Amino acid sequence: MNYAKTALLLAAMTALFLTAGYLLGGAGGALIALLVALGMNGWAWWNSDRMALRMHNAEPVTPAGAPELYEMTERLAANAGLPMPALYIIHSDQPNAFATGRDPDNAAVAATTGLIRLLTKPELEGVIAHELAHIRNRDTLIMTIAASIAGAVGFLAQFALFFRNDRGPMGAVGAILVMILAPLAATVVQMTISRTREYAADRAGAEICGDPLALAGALRKIAGFAGRIEMPSAERNPASAHLFIMNPLTGRGADKLFSTHPNPENRIAALEEMAGRSLIERRSRVPRRPGSTPWA
Repeated sequence: MNYAKTALLLAAMTALFLTAGYLLGGAGGALIALLVALGMNGWAWWNSDRMALRMHNAEPVTPAGAPELYEMTERLAANAGLPMPALYIIHSDQPNAFATGRDPDNAAVAATTGLIRLLTKPELEGVIAHELAHIRNRDTLIMTIAASIAGAVGFLAQFALFFRNDRGPMGAVGAILVMILAPLAATVVQMTISRTREYAADRAGAEICGDPLALAGALRKIAGFAGRIEMPSAERNPASAHLFIMNPLTGRGADKLFSTHPNPENRIAALEEMAGRSLIERRSRVPRRPGSTPWA
């Protein structure tokens, strides 16, 4: 269901972009808009990992530099059926992490020093597993496409503002509609895609690490600190907020219209429910002695 919803949202984003191009310049405008979108997507797809890591001054981690973290990531990547991603550290007191890269063979996971200090080993495994789930689900590619189309819609809105003309089917009215409504709609769709992928990564990450409650505990701790500790690199680059496991921007509600992430409590509740189902399934598989009651 999440994959179908994501596909529909990406289709809506693309349709919005083509509609904006059509309103500005007719069929020719829609074609130009499509070519611009393809070019931006291709460039962003190829450079997304380097761009994101540079934004946050991430430093590469070697097996010798952080042996426990490296071994943990390597083991969880094997559990997920993935090659070992490049591993990075961000020097920030805010506990957070993100994954990036165009495909599993060119992926990276970055964690902050605050995250490593705050979490227990099982909780840290849950967070790393969540990021590996994003890589396995190709969420880094999906969000790169969504972000680049949203950026292209914003470019069209600026074009409408500075080069308004009457060549579109609705003339000046169409240009005004694009200028006002298109960026707003693109932002809403982009944020909805991001929220959808977070729930899917929570579920898959819990399966990879084998402990939904550990990931739930990590989310609870991160949510308690992330909103109070500023991450300067995220504040300078708010467009990268959707990459992180928890919204890194301070002073923003978690489930408002323009939030990049679902409410943390909703995510924690979903993981706790998942843990409860797993416990029931394990108990149902335990053979019972003849004549014993199910709860004996």
